[in-house]
Amino acid sequence: MTLAPAPAFAQQEKKEPVDCTQVKCIALTFDDGPGKYAGTLLDTLKKYDAKATFFLEGQYVKSRPAYVKRMAAEGHELGNHSYSHPDFTKIEAGAVKNEIQKTQDAVKKAAGVEPKLLRPPYGMADLATSDVAAEFGMPMILWTAGSQDWSSKNVEAIQKQTLAVAKPNGIILMHDWVKQTVDGMPALIKTLKNKGYHLVTVSDVIKNEKLEPGDIFPVPAGWEQ
Repeated sequence: MTLAPAPAFAQQEKKEPVDCTQVKCIALTFDDGPGKYAGTLLDTLKKYDAKATFFLEGQYVKSRPAYVKRMAAEGHELGNHSYSHPDFTKIEAGAVKNEIQKTQDAVKKAAGVEPKLLRPPYGMADLATSDVAAEFGMPMILWTAGSQDWSSKNVEAIQKQTLAVAKPNGIILMHDWVKQTVDGMPALIKTLKNKGYHLVTVSDVIKNEKLEPGDIFPVPAGWEQ
């Protein structure tokens, strides 16, 4: 007896990882989720074989765990974006630790994995935040540019802005709670692919940066390492 599906399955498993030193890569990142449109976004990403990174808030992981489980199962990267989105530079280190730990626990419960990347709320971090991130073994990931989706809430404007700031190994800030972002994603992905981009995770993009726990990337102006 032969198991016909086996070769196809084996072929799928052996898919080569993308080498962003050899091809044009871009990482779309979605903050503050999972938002209520995350399911539609995941459908689009699956349809176009695109990967993304979701910087999740623990409070929404807790209320929408099925989306988080699906994100992990479909090969997307899960990052930590705090539990309730405070400015880490305005709260005590113990409170920062609590925010990060509660989100780590929520993601682990929902998806069976723990985030390895931290994005501080508002992109605000200081040396104390860096020390806490280091304790968790996580580098802090900001973005090379934003889609301004939270501000414009306009499909065409979001697409135009994203394409204007797209560059090889770019990390683009977006939000899956903005309906217009999710609505415009099919056309945006098609256009990026037509321009030669591979849509990958943040970890694919930063692979050669040799980031240590507590490092911040890209390094903001005036940041002291």
